[in-house]
Amino acid sequence: MKYYCLLFTLFLFSCGQRSKEHKMVFRYNQPEGIPTLDPAFAKNQAIMWAVRQIYNTLVEPDSMLNIRPSLATRWEVSEDRRTYRFYLRNDVYFHDNEIFPGGKGRKMTAADVAYSLRRIMDPGTASPGAWIFNGTVDPATGFQAIDDTTFQLTLLQPFHPIMGILSMQYCSVIPHEAVEKYGKDFRKHPCGTGPFKFHYWDEGQALILHKYENYFEKDEHGTQLPYLDAVKVLFVDSKATEFLLFRQGELDFINDIETSFKDEVLTKQGNLKKEWEGKIALIKAPYLNTEYFGIVMDPDKQDPSLRDIRVRQAINYGFDRVKMMTYLRNSIGIPATSGLVPAGLPSFDTTHVKGYTYDLAKCRQLLKEAGYPEGKGLATIKLVTQPVYADLANYVANQLQEVGVKIQVEVIQKSTLIDQVAKSAVPFFRASWIADYPDAESYLAMFYSKNPAPPNYTRYNNPAFDQLYEKAMLETNDSLRYKLYQEMDQIVIKDACVVPLFYDISVRFRQMNVTGLSSNGLNLLELRRVKCL
Repeated sequence: MKYYCLLFTLFLFSCGQRSKEHKMVFRYNQPEGIPTLDPAFAKNQAIMWAVRQIYNTLVEPDSMLNIRPSLATRWEVSEDRRTYRFYLRNDVYFHDNEIFPGGKGRKMTAADVAYSLRRIMDPGTASPGAWIFNGTVDPATGFQAIDDTTFQLTLLQPFHPIMGILSMQYCSVIPHEAVEKYGKDFRKHPCGTGPFKFHYWDEGQALILHKYENYFEKDEHGTQLPYLDAVKVLFVDSKATEFLLFRQGELDFINDIETSFKDEVLTKQGNLKKEWEGKIALIKAPYLNTEYFGIVMDPDKQDPSLRDIRVRQAINYGFDRVKMMTYLRNSIGIPATSGLVPAGLPSFDTTHVKGYTYDLAKCRQLLKEAGYPEGKGLATIKLVTQPVYADLANYVANQLQEVGVKIQVEVIQKSTLIDQVAKSAVPFFRASWIADYPDAESYLAMFYSKNPAPPNYTRYNNPAFDQLYEKAMLETNDSLRYKLYQEMDQIVIKDACVVPLFYDISVRFRQMNVTGLSSNGLNLLELRRVKCL
């Protein structure tokens, strides 16, 4: 095994094999690597997981996705919902670093919050997260430090999801001294206020973070967090090798499982097989990710065969999502028989948003009404996907062939597919949408006609939808806003500009000696309360 000599040296001092000083080191693998530790570039899960250990945000989601205090202790919102005043903790210090006088970390203030958020919008930063405030905040006047412990955010207009946005890792608080000293190299010289501080990073091999002894949070018994002494992140690019290392006890946790091991470990119902019980632990939780097929609605770029709403609806009725999940995914995921907004969000309601179930009679009836009885006269439709989802695409294609709808599956690399979808060069495509923050607006923004791609990859344009979307953004009553969300979701599903496949479930495996590893709908890696017993 080509990684073994390297890994032998990296696995000293671990949760499974403690040193004489009884140090607890939590080890996990990041197959795709980590390109940066600058939170302004925290655009994917790999970066977010690492950044979350080093930095804090004003607020954060709890295990139920409710927004709770972090650097801010409380906040006030003006009657017009445009001004948010945050009162900050007075006991938060940046990690010790050479950027500070004497190398001693200084106190975090409201000026650091204002600087960090303004930096995201600065064109010079070129942050992929700049969109989170575009059209919502004026960078010149929107971020203001009233005094050292009071920060004020002023919006151009009310925008309810703003609290969720402030919990994103993009909004991590950083010291200006680090950016001024390191410039673009700040990516590999992180300095934050989080539970772990940067120690060592050999890109492509390992990242090591040490416990921050001066971290501000304590548990309910008054014990300082985090419990762990260190975190070690490896970069073994093979998921198969990752699972073997986990099975040998050389990793403490893995996220998801390599396809070739799925049937060995899990039953078709998504549970651990008996031979694995007591050896490893399985953690499952709703994950705010919807897998779907998208249909371009722009008349100039649309597949002619998909212009008729009845054909699009027929495709939605023409395959069995329950069977697909059972046999292709070992029940890891929930069949998407409601809208595009997934289970796990408070506005999700299958009684108010009716989606598509497997119904060949309706499928055939719709095809007949569209002038294509049993699919006769309907041209072959090309569905483009990436390799890892080819089995799902072929499954749907094979089932639709039973009613005469011919689907040609084309498999291309993920990066190429993303690029072509953004240009509307692929009329029928496989995609997924992971929530950026715990609010259904993150999904519904995909269909707001004033949004470009991303997020409006389908180029959907419906004035009735737009009107409801704009109304929902101004609604302060949660119950009323959720009803508007449901109305919007139902409109999208009825227009069938997407073919929802399933609502995802996060699947985690941990060693039996690891405790305190929780999960939530954003699939965040939370290590503050983890122990290796």
